[in-house]
Amino acid sequence: MLSRRKLRFRLIVSFALFGFGLSALFAFAALNIRTRVEDQLVTASLQQDVDQAVEHVHQDPSKPAGSELVEAWMRSERTLYNMPLAWQNLESGVHDIYEKGSDGKPHHYKLAVRRKYGLIGFVRYDVTREELGKRQLLVSVIGAVLLFGLLSLVLGLWLSRKVLKPVSELATRLRGFRKAGKAEPLAPHFADDEVGELALALDEYAARLTAMVERDREFNSDVSHELRTPLAVIASTTELLQGSPDLTDKLRERLKRIERSSRQATELIEALLLLSRAERRGPTRGETTDVAKVAADVIESQRPQMRDKPLGIELAVGAPVSVNAPASVLSVALTNLIGNAIKYTLEGLVRVEIGRGRVEVIDTGPGIKPEDAERLFQRGVRGEGAGGSGAGLGLAIVRRLCDLYGWQVSMRPRSDANGAIASLVFEPG
Repeated sequence: MLSRRKLRFRLIVSFALFGFGLSALFAFAALNIRTRVEDQLVTASLQQDVDQAVEHVHQDPSKPAGSELVEAWMRSERTLYNMPLAWQNLESGVHDIYEKGSDGKPHHYKLAVRRKYGLIGFVRYDVTREELGKRQLLVSVIGAVLLFGLLSLVLGLWLSRKVLKPVSELATRLRGFRKAGKAEPLAPHFADDEVGELALALDEYAARLTAMVERDREFNSDVSHELRTPLAVIASTTELLQGSPDLTDKLRERLKRIERSSRQATELIEALLLLSRAERRGPTRGETTDVAKVAADVIESQRPQMRDKPLGIELAVGAPVSVNAPASVLSVALTNLIGNAIKYTLEGLVRVEIGRGRVEVIDTGPGIKPEDAERLFQRGVRGEGAGGSGAGLGLAIVRRLCDLYGWQVSMRPRSDANGAIASLVFEPG
């Protein structure tokens, strides 16, 4: 999953972690090197010091043993008894001794022992002060790490603000264009750098999109104008023919079918024009449409599609429902939903229920799979077993119209029997 953190936040955290990690690594290396070198130097110095003391006493027994660096004692096997009991059995080498000092506080000593020529030399070095110095150094290093981490955080804040300022300005201008509904050139407001190149690319992309949208609008306007003229002629001619007194019932029914088809074509053109305008909300022009009346008209217009199938269709109005939208838009939506139900139902019943701010079209057809319910609203997707020459655009147009007016459309299989339920919800609740 892609991270949702802002780019500035990631830059700040990266700088802070980098500074803190680098400081901590440096501090650890410094402390480790200091400890190793110090231990090697102390061990070597003590061993050299006790060796020299033994040699001096061997060469001149009258000369007392001593050390300029540390406390030293020289004993023989006979005088070893007056040394601390814990020291008496120590072999030659450097040993760590923990005991109380003359001040009564616990001390850590390095004790160098050398057994040679029947003599036992002791050199004691108090490393308590060195350990205190180590603790002080450790505190200082930790403070330095925290200070460098804080400086890295401040530097990350400052650099992120400087680095991301052009990007933030670009985003602000883009949001302003979205609110204003009109795009202006971005590149002149930015330097000739990566952000400037991005602004120039956005300008070129916006120009192509604007030209494409403008061509589509002009095409839709031209097509709608050219189609409305012959449709108006068909409607007026049909109306005149219906007024002829010598028409048979069969011819009169055919003329009504032509009239309904021309009206549906006109309504579809108006709906497609609304979609082509890409408005955020569907224009209502103050129109209030009775859903039940439009549904009844759509049912009557779709009856010829039933042909000779043993299929019934009924309308049930539980409560009156009105919507703030043109009747043409609602008619296109219901025509697709009811028409699909009739197309896929070979026998049984198609029931249109109106009430509670919604319309439900319930059929007894083969039904749909739950995983295919949402996919049916994609362009070019048709249900299983679809016949005829449809292109799979009807439900896609319905979804776009519903998005335009804030409605909700969905399909689901029936749980009580075979078939599907198409829902058109005007008042989500």
